[in-house]
Amino acid sequence: MTAFNLTSLVSQALKGVSATRFFEVAELTGYKREQLAEVFDTSLKTFQRYEREQKKLNPQDSEKVLKIITLFQAGESVFGSAAAFRRWMDKPAYGLGNQVPFALLHTSGGIDLVMDEVIRIEYGDLA
Repeated sequence: MTAFNLTSLVSQALKGVSATRFFEVAELTGYKREQLAEVFDTSLKTFQRYEREQKKLNPQDSEKVLKIITLFQAGESVFGSAAAFRRWMDKPAYGLGNQVPFALLHTSGGIDLVMDEVIRIEYGDLA
């Protein structure tokens, strides 16, 4: 992610994104809404209530949503399909110390580590 993209992402996150973006992440990634809610340490019912009330997510959750969207777009591009990227996300990755990439999505820094690994794979490093 370039500095310009990161600046834009942080700016959007500080303003807060609509709770509907959480559901877009579920659609994009193919993960169950409940699985993703755990990544945010928030219940699915809370996200559903926020969506009904047209609330925005807090800056931390907004940043996570935006980073996960960016990650999955990059992953789909690098792996050739959303399904192939998803399979990679669910298995221990050598370049991540044999950690399961999906498990790292709980923190912003973890998302960054996974994105760095996707970029390394894109440029031909072993995964």
